[in-house]
Amino acid sequence: MTTLRSDVSIAELNERGLEYLPGYLGIQILSLAPNTVSSRMPVKKLHFAPNDFLHAASVVALADTTCGYATIAHLPDGAQSFTTIELKSNHLGTVKEGSIACVATAQHLGRNTQVWDAVVTDEANGRKIALFRCTQMILWPKG
Repeated sequence: MTTLRSDVSIAELNERGLEYLPGYLGIQILSLAPNTVSSRMPVKKLHFAPNDFLHAASVVALADTTCGYATIAHLPDGAQSFTTIELKSNHLGTVKEGSIACVATAQHLGRNTQVWDAVVTDEANGRKIALFRCTQMILWPKG
């Protein structure tokens, strides 16, 4: 079973995404522990769709980033990287202001795949905004 890597830190994960989509969206990793990672994203106009509801892609970006960083933190020794091979989300609500939070929890940490569930909530009151699940394929060096 894969365990939390000692060479991955919250600071490293936050720095990793600065010049990429997670940084642009304002995603911040808050905690890192065995089998779980938590994050948050302050909600700004750029996170909304033209109908003035939180864009589903913004919610998915928070959940997918959190699960992806959780995968990085739990890669088996010798693994090179990972890629998402499946994801699903159920959207239950929205927010108009404040921040949304995410907690990703490992469901399966295998040699070749990992499965993560995430719950996205309104950070102010804990109300569920979305449920998310993804499967990650572990990538190994060629040869």
